[in-house]
Amino acid sequence: MMKALLWALGAMAAMGQGPALAQMAAEPVPGLFPYRDAERVERGAALYAENCASCHGADLAGAPDWKTRDADGYLPAPPHDETGHTWHHADAQLLEIVMHGTEALVGGDYKSNMSGFADVLSRDEIVDIMAYIKSTWPAEVVRIHNEINARAAAFPD
Repeated sequence: MMKALLWALGAMAAMGQGPALAQMAAEPVPGLFPYRDAERVERGAALYAENCASCHGADLAGAPDWKTRDADGYLPAPPHDETGHTWHHADAQLLEIVMHGTEALVGGDYKSNMSGFADVLSRDEIVDIMAYIKSTWPAEVVRIHNEINARAAAFPD
């Protein structure tokens, strides 16, 4: 139920509806990803190139036809630029996905090639990668993502 509420609030924010959401957008939201810290973004770019680009693309564009499952039922790697859905998720959720893998978080019969990186990268390294990714998003996408972070902080599980 909470996830459905957060999704609905995210959709409303994307459409620019609701005075409470406008108020929330005006307030600073630090989030977990220091996308304005040049050193961390630079480290994140190098780590992304080493660990993520082979699936998600050097230009963050993802795999071709990323919304269509393959013959085995897996979705190709999505883009991390503004055309994808990465920015639709709160920082804490993104961190959990990268650390533990999509299947571990979604559960059930969901199939994903996205394995966890907790044994490969430190939490700080993952945060640096996410800071790099977020640093590439247009200002409007960052604004909406910050609203999603604010809502997630206001309604923790």
